[in-house]
Amino acid sequence: MLTDAPDHSALLDRTRSAVLVIDVQDAFASYVSGFDELVQQVALLLRGAAILGVPVAASEQYPQGLGSTVPGVTEAVDDELPSFGKVEFAACSAPGWQQLPAAVRDAEQFVLVGIEAHVCVRHTALALLQAGRDVHVCADAVGSAKPLHRDIAVRGLARAGARETTVEQALFDWLRAAGSDEFRQLQQLLVSNQRATSD
Repeated sequence: MLTDAPDHSALLDRTRSAVLVIDVQDAFASYVSGFDELVQQVALLLRGAAILGVPVAASEQYPQGLGSTVPGVTEAVDDELPSFGKVEFAACSAPGWQQLPAAVRDAEQFVLVGIEAHVCVRHTALALLQAGRDVHVCADAVGSAKPLHRDIAVRGLARAGARETTVEQALFDWLRAAGSDEFRQLQQLLVSNQRATSD
């Protein structure tokens, strides 16, 4: 057994975290590279967050023109997904941000997923970092029309202080240990998701 206290500063803590789904909307379905896979990963994260009690919310960029959050995302939560419209690239700079539940708005750690990686995801991450929040970007659940734009955005955010992660890594950060009912539920969820992605 280790005698020194472990440094968990790089790990997500479910009691301090929130998930923000950025602009996963109808209009991007035929525009963003790997859109269907992205939606599947976002849905996996939301279902896992529900099991582990992590609050979630979504932003929608100019919903009058770009449509609503896609059903593949909204149907992944049991209750209505808290959401707000915006025109700002940084979601946390929009007036609607203040209307979100405090558990989301005031979280110390944010897990970001969504579209587009080099615009609204990037601007939101940088604004949250500037506000002193711990930002984790799921590399397997953010996208852009061009893969190059996505890749450069994720790398740039890591250099700016955000932590690059994946959906599964975030879920296991929150879980911390095996053997619980939550672990078994999460394990079933991951197996089901793996089967769906291989079909």
